[in-house]
Amino acid sequence: MQPLTARRPKPLLPVGDRTLIERVLDTTVDVVDAFVVVIGYRGEQICQHLGDEYRGTPVQYVRQDEPRGTAHAVGQAAPLVDEAFLVLNGDVLLDRSLPALLADADTMAIAGTDVPDPRAYGVLSTDDTGSLTGIIEKPANPPTTLANVGCYRFDPIVFEYIDRTAESERGEYELTESIALLLADGHDIDVVEYAGTWLDIGRPWELLAATERTLGTLDRTVTGTVEDDVHIDGPVHIAAGARVRAGTYIEGPIVIGAGADIGPNAFLRGPAVVGSNVRIGHAVELKRSVIFADTAIGHLSYVGDSIIGAGVNFGAGTNVANLRHDDQTVRVTVKGERVDTGRRKFGVIVGDGTQTGINTSLNAGVVLGTDVTTHPGEVLTEDRR
Repeated sequence: MQPLTARRPKPLLPVGDRTLIERVLDTTVDVVDAFVVVIGYRGEQICQHLGDEYRGTPVQYVRQDEPRGTAHAVGQAAPLVDEAFLVLNGDVLLDRSLPALLADADTMAIAGTDVPDPRAYGVLSTDDTGSLTGIIEKPANPPTTLANVGCYRFDPIVFEYIDRTAESERGEYELTESIALLLADGHDIDVVEYAGTWLDIGRPWELLAATERTLGTLDRTVTGTVEDDVHIDGPVHIAAGARVRAGTYIEGPIVIGAGADIGPNAFLRGPAVVGSNVRIGHAVELKRSVIFADTAIGHLSYVGDSIIGAGVNFGAGTNVANLRHDDQTVRVTVKGERVDTGRRKFGVIVGDGTQTGINTSLNAGVVLGTDVTTHPGEVLTEDRR
């Protein structure tokens, strides 16, 4: 997710009108008594953001100093957990129905979802009663079409098996290996079949997909100031303290954060998120993008299918290309390798604090790092980090 996570942990990335971790907690708040959040990279930001309770439910924190695998992460919670508990990842978009299904299980349980081609996943093997018999990673001949969602219901006895889990070839302690040890000792683990949303947000363009998915149920709520001669079509959330100036045309679904200043004569097309204190100025067109807080796209610019970090300033006339001339899907460089986004339209990824000179042109798939600058009139067809 770099450069978007250069200054924040991934669970604090915005998805619609709240952060990713808030959306994860929202799915479980009706079925748990407390939250235990395992933090690591920049975890203090998560503590500050969530505080001691979330929607009336207590929150406690434990730190995983090194990322040593999923079993190691869950094991850090052992001092705080003494009854049945759920395990969910902090970067996955799910429906409320999944935690409810796990909470209703009579014993330990694992969630599986039906996929057309399970060979790219960890696949659940089951017996005649539907109980788990094993998890097979990326099998050539899958025993079922049920992929491991990575969400579980455990009893505290799992901590004993986590302690017995050996280090994997990757140098990590894997929760799937702890489960294999439980099965070997005769413990029952039910398979809960789940057919809802399952979106692992591991790449920037998946943040756009998550935005599209979550804003599909957005209601219209306008508590900010909307001047005369503003046209609003579809579901739009305009937070208190935001201002939309005359001549602006908005096609939802769009979230406009507190203190944002839009227009005059801007054109916003959703699904999109405009963060708090963002400035979208005269004659700016914004389409299917996520704009983090405190960013300014002042005037005469086009931004489409992009993710723009916090505190960014786009000089006048900065334009983003979001479509290849050969009509192929857009590719992005991730960790030195070219990765296909799978999206016919995809713009740019811009890190916090970056500033573009006037009339900058950014090609589809370009990545700008944090605190990067461009010269007036510059055309970028390659990343600048």
